[in-house]
Amino acid sequence: MNFLRGVMGGPSAGPQPSGAETIQKLCDRVASSTLLDDRRDAVRALKSLSKKYRLEVGIHAMEHLIHVLQTDRSDSEIIGYALDTLYNVISNDLEEEEQDDSEEENLPKQVDDLGSQFTEIFIKQQENVTLLLTLVEEFDFHVRWPGVKLLTSLLKQQGPQVQQIILVSPMGVSRLMDLLADSREVIRNDGVLLLQQLTKSNAAIQKIVAFENAFERLLDIITEEGNSDGGIVVEDCLLLLQNLLKNNNSNQNFFKEGSYIQRMKPWFEVGDDNCGWSAQKVTNLHLMLQLVRVLVSPTNPPGATSSCQKAMFHCGLLQQLCTILMATGVPADILTETINTVSEVIRGCQMNQDYFASVNAPSNPPRPAIVVLLMSMVNERQPFVLRCAVLYCFQCFLYKNQKGQGEIVSTLLPSTIDATGNSVSAGQLLCGGLFSTDSLSNWCAAVALAHALQENATLKEQLLRVQLATSIGNPPVSLLQQCTNILSQGSKVQTRVGLLMLLCTWLSNCSIAVTHFLHNPANVPFLTGQIAENLGEEEQLVQGLCALLLGISIYYNDNSLENYRKEKLKQLIEKRIGRENFIEKLGFISKHELYSRAAQKPQPSFSSPDHMMFDHEFTKLVKELEGVISKAIYKSSEEDKKEEEVKKTLEQHDNIVTHYKKVIREQDQELEELKQRVSTLTSQNEQLQATVTQQVSQIQQHKDQYNLLKVQLGKDTQHHNSHSDTFQMNGIQMEEVSKLKEELEEWKNKHELLQGQLREKDSVTEKLKSSQLEMATTEQSSQTSKSGGLEHNNELQKELEMLRSQIQLQSAEISKLQIENQKLQVMNTSADPVLGDSGATAGNNSELERRLEQEIKELKSEIKALSEEKESLKQQLDSSSSTVAILQDEKSKLQQEVAESKKEQDDLLVLLADQDQKLSALKIKLKDLGVPVEDEDDIESGDQGDEDEDGDEEEQD
Repeated sequence: MNFLRGVMGGPSAGPQPSGAETIQKLCDRVASSTLLDDRRDAVRALKSLSKKYRLEVGIHAMEHLIHVLQTDRSDSEIIGYALDTLYNVISNDLEEEEQDDSEEENLPKQVDDLGSQFTEIFIKQQENVTLLLTLVEEFDFHVRWPGVKLLTSLLKQQGPQVQQIILVSPMGVSRLMDLLADSREVIRNDGVLLLQQLTKSNAAIQKIVAFENAFERLLDIITEEGNSDGGIVVEDCLLLLQNLLKNNNSNQNFFKEGSYIQRMKPWFEVGDDNCGWSAQKVTNLHLMLQLVRVLVSPTNPPGATSSCQKAMFHCGLLQQLCTILMATGVPADILTETINTVSEVIRGCQMNQDYFASVNAPSNPPRPAIVVLLMSMVNERQPFVLRCAVLYCFQCFLYKNQKGQGEIVSTLLPSTIDATGNSVSAGQLLCGGLFSTDSLSNWCAAVALAHALQENATLKEQLLRVQLATSIGNPPVSLLQQCTNILSQGSKVQTRVGLLMLLCTWLSNCSIAVTHFLHNPANVPFLTGQIAENLGEEEQLVQGLCALLLGISIYYNDNSLENYRKEKLKQLIEKRIGRENFIEKLGFISKHELYSRAAQKPQPSFSSPDHMMFDHEFTKLVKELEGVISKAIYKSSEEDKKEEEVKKTLEQHDNIVTHYKKVIREQDQELEELKQRVSTLTSQNEQLQATVTQQVSQIQQHKDQYNLLKVQLGKDTQHHNSHSDTFQMNGIQMEEVSKLKEELEEWKNKHELLQGQLREKDSVTEKLKSSQLEMATTEQSSQTSKSGGLEHNNELQKELEMLRSQIQLQSAEISKLQIENQKLQVMNTSADPVLGDSGATAGNNSELERRLEQEIKELKSEIKALSEEKESLKQQLDSSSSTVAILQDEKSKLQQEVAESKKEQDDLLVLLADQDQKLSALKIKLKDLGVPVEDEDDIESGDQGDEDEDGDEEEQD
């Protein structure tokens, strides 16, 4: 035990053994001892030596320590010592107390080499990593914690190799996910660090971790720790969330679909008192903002970005970010990152852009947030990164937002400028920045104004109306003229580059602006003079942009100015510059280093203000125009004339096609209106059917009441016959009976008239039926596009048949009522002699007389009610017959319109076929002449889409 005494610091009689000898003896002890206690003491001693003698322990003891992990798993203490020893050997986090100066210089490289080499030795046998995963499952703290640290160190040293081993190991990732659920915070926090290393640059592991409910667990931990007020654990969780979501579309979609975006809103709920921001809170909030940007990054697929942007608006996250944006006391770096985050949340999303335009700063009077931000951008006292962030926010606000572009440009137009001067508009701020003495403000204002004109020819023309008052007493100057004046004055390179980018954007694809630019006789000589000079390297960029501006003036020239026609400008370039020299100067732009940096991503990120030269959208314009301008310079006048003629012809044909498309759309609208009318008539028909059903039920009720009256009248007649000897009828009663007989005669005549009307209606319905049958036979040979109208006509025919059957039923009911009235008349006439004989009797029964009077009154009231009901029935029959006539007229009109529309469509198809043949012939001529012709897939796809829509509507008909 002498070597143990030496290690532990005890007294020794002989010379002290060296560290390597001691480690070798300890390794022999671990390998040969049969007692577990002896092996445990030896491993403990190796652990104490592993930091000082890292190399020796790693070389001699690693194999024995791995053997201990395999064989002594029942003893958690020795397993813990072995894991700690391996961690000290593999990890690069060394704390040496005594180091020479020369050793300190070479230490980092040596440490990296040692850790990487020992890790490579350990993972050479994949079973070692699998064994370590098994040990991490142990609940014992002295085993699990050192196992987690060792695995984390392995991932730091040889990440891709260890990731692959864990990925192919059964349930390897799932075992490590259990660390997040450990109740001991030390293990849980180190588990988060382990997952950070595990998920780096490995999409497969990222997906597995995400689907193992990692988002839910990490968000719970962040909430438990206090969101942005939490400690370093929140920072670690946010870094892990970034690993899982960045450049991983599947996880981003899973995060959105799981409604986890809504749980991000409480992160940004900062109080009114923003004083005393701790460094950890600033770091946490910075990472939270970056996580939001990961979800809405412009590099993500457009559909995924758009859905995340909408979710952030609906859950109130965008509103919360705007609150931070307008709050006071927010640190500058947090404010800058918040501006960048809001920029990407609103970029290309019309709903979010409209909301941002409505946000006001809490000032008196309230000002729009856009105006407040622009004031910061053109203020040279503000930090450079903040001004870049504001510019990016303004660019994102105008990206694919024609409404916002129009609002910004309208603040520059004479009709909308506030004459009182009480409020500052966005347009005034941009003009002020454009002509200030600060070159960075000039550049930012020029780029911002160029974005307001991006892909919007209407606004480019309206901006020509802007007039500026340069000084008192002088006439106003147009904005275009003022820009060229500043260019000619020879200001700083950054200012001239910004103005040239603005002019190139303004004049591109706008012939009117080109004409206004060329109308100033000093502009073309200035550009040619700049291009022709041999200047230094700094001026080469300005020369390239001048060449681009002159090329745009040629390519988009409509030859409206005689002195500056395309051919004359080309001759001018040939004489003063030379075509090859012009093309060379034009190529200076795309070859510039700053151009390549700006073309990488939309956000302007520059290390210093001097590097702020190019805008991302402008690089796209250069890439688009550089080739066509080069070709336009070498074209002859004849080729230009032919090209213009072909363009005019193509424009004419495009106008014709557009006109026909408009006609087809109008016909589609007319068909939709006709369908609506048909549906309206169908609903009216259904209402009429319901009314007829009600009438049939009412007739049945009247029939029942009539039968009851008939029965009562029969009983009264029998009663009168039995008392004929004693009954006496006075003159008044005889008159009433005669009146009843007259009324019955009238009803009989009315029934005869109704029967005649019913016969006439029967003949009308028969004629309608025969005409419909004839029309059906003729329509069977029509085209398939009219099948919908035929089906509708058949439905109308069926409905007419139903109406006819109902009318026949009503006529049958009325005939039955007529027969019953005739029976009543017979009964009344048979009762007359009896009544006449009874007049000779002298007896008078007052009680029977009163009863007869009452019954006669009731009978009269019932007959009156029947007459009213039959009058209403007659009116309903008349209205139904008029409805049938209206339906017949509508049907004939529909058939005529369908036939006319078919004829017009056939004519249009013939015309379109002729136009297509002419277009193809013209484009073949253009190709023969060497003119690049765009593929017409877009036109064909648009026409095909219209034809498909027409086909779908005809099938629905």
